[in-house]
Amino acid sequence: MSGYTEKGNVSLLQQALKVNKKPFPWVKAFLAGLAAGLPVIIGILFGELEYGLLTGMGGFTYLYVFNIPYAQRAKKLFFVVIGITLSSFLGTIAAPFPLAVAIIMGIIAAMATFVFGALRFTGPSAIFFVLVFAMTSGMPTEPELAFQRAGFVFLGGALSWVIAMAGWFVNPFGPETDVVKRAYNELIILIKSIGTEQFDEQRYKVMSSLNEVEDILIAGYLPLRRQKRYDRLYVLNDHLNRIFLEVIKNFLNEKTAPPQKLIEQLQVLSNSVDKSRLDIIEIEEDEVRGWHAKYKQLYAIIKRLDWDTEDISSHVKEEIEISKPTVRKALLHSFDKNSIVLLSAMRIGIMTIIAGIIAYQFHFERSFWVPLSCVAVMSGATVVATYHRAIQRGIGTIVGILIASFILSFHPTGLVIAILIFLLTFITELFIVKNYGLAAIFFTPNALMMAETVTPGDFAFTYFAQARIIDVFIGSIIGLLGVLIIGRSSASSRLPHLISKTIRSQAQLMFTMFSNHTKDGHVSERELSKLKTNIQGLKTVYNTAAGEIPIDRSALTYYWPVVFWLEQITYFLEKTAEEKEQQVKLSDEALAQLLYSYESLANAAYREHAPANLSFPKMQGLSNLKNDMIHLQRSLQMHEEKHPS
Repeated sequence: MSGYTEKGNVSLLQQALKVNKKPFPWVKAFLAGLAAGLPVIIGILFGELEYGLLTGMGGFTYLYVFNIPYAQRAKKLFFVVIGITLSSFLGTIAAPFPLAVAIIMGIIAAMATFVFGALRFTGPSAIFFVLVFAMTSGMPTEPELAFQRAGFVFLGGALSWVIAMAGWFVNPFGPETDVVKRAYNELIILIKSIGTEQFDEQRYKVMSSLNEVEDILIAGYLPLRRQKRYDRLYVLNDHLNRIFLEVIKNFLNEKTAPPQKLIEQLQVLSNSVDKSRLDIIEIEEDEVRGWHAKYKQLYAIIKRLDWDTEDISSHVKEEIEISKPTVRKALLHSFDKNSIVLLSAMRIGIMTIIAGIIAYQFHFERSFWVPLSCVAVMSGATVVATYHRAIQRGIGTIVGILIASFILSFHPTGLVIAILIFLLTFITELFIVKNYGLAAIFFTPNALMMAETVTPGDFAFTYFAQARIIDVFIGSIIGLLGVLIIGRSSASSRLPHLISKTIRSQAQLMFTMFSNHTKDGHVSERELSKLKTNIQGLKTVYNTAAGEIPIDRSALTYYWPVVFWLEQITYFLEKTAEEKEQQVKLSDEALAQLLYSYESLANAAYREHAPANLSFPKMQGLSNLKNDMIHLQRSLQMHEEKHPS
């Protein structure tokens, strides 16, 4: 969840043109250029430029590469290759039928958006599936070539897959190692913030990092091919969670600053995460004896990690118990009426079909650029992001079209085209992390050059530039209208229901954990999964609501701490449930009091009114959990400030 902050008087234009400070991804950019340009060069060597360009379309697969575990990357890119190949096949088959092209384009956009949203995949979502479909549908109408064209696109995608997986031979657990090390560094900042006003904010950052680590490790888990490096990261993550739980249990109200040696101990440990051996500093007993008791206990937990990779087998269970969420469950859950993912997919699908029908009905030259622009604009995660995309795409595309028109006016051929595709793809990937508009300046001529080269016809600079600019403008307007007309306030209207649902899910889990009438307080994976799904859905909807227009600032200010404390409680319940030695039990009276108070909070959240002062029972060993519940109650009681009378 991203915290809600005031934007003041910063305009949409200023926000859209802002260039962030992320470093340039030089290696990824080079490999992306290689994936797009190499197939064209191979085609030229065989005297078949058109086939090389078709194969180069499969190179778009590499644009879906992100820093995720290779086990997950292999599967994700495999399905991207299949999706892009199928898109090229359908584009060739549907080409003679404009209405079918518009409908299929909308279906592809909706399906890709839904799958990427439901599975929480990072990446460009539907845009390149739609682009490949659009480009093949704009080629000379020859349905009998569908398998041939799809075959070449598949070969380009397969080459991208190989390039993307090459890093596995050098550092097979690089993504997992990076995220674990980053989480340790966040933990160090948290411990430094003990006794300061930054403690609550930083503990949220650590918790977010830990959730990311867990997701990455689960995604990279291969039960049939265990390696010591993975086991080592698993134990490091487990240790990290134990330290964090110790901090939030005992240091919420601590005012004493942590000893410097303790910070140094953790820093050395963090620096050795990606090394073959973990380093532990030995601190003199006399020095430790003078520390506060809480810090002594924390140091004892840190020191338990005193092994190296050669001795890992004695510290890891014979079978690491990791339960991977199934794709089927994730997709089915997103078919809920309150799913923002489903709404977004339906919206982009409907508007793409409308854009396609308009383009073909008015007989635009290269009609597919209208719905394609609509998809590109609507790919923004929120209404604000959609406005940003429209502005960025508008400016970037106009400049890009002028560049493309200039390049095409020279009628480039052969090796020149291959080099241009490599360079334009390389520069696009460099700038996509900086600003979408900058990337559009270079991606637009790349796509136009590929499309126009494989589609024979006369070229006129002025006519071409004017036509493409009009196409992009109309497509962008249709995309903006779609976002404004269909469910523009759908996210904020769902927040009360999802908050209530998450609160009740937490209550169900607490009943199982703390009741004397459940066997050993055992929590099923189904119960944990339900709570995780609810909190993830709530965070997604909140972040979407933060980008709506008009934006209800008072509502977002009110809901931010509510979602914050719900996520804190969820994290603690999850980790406590996973501890096999967890034996905290509540009397029937205390549990009844807890459940009554929680149901009162859920009811107040659903009805959007401030709850009365509630009494939470004493929970020995879980004082921090009670403290978070009180904070949740106080956050919900701020309702009067949200809606002053």
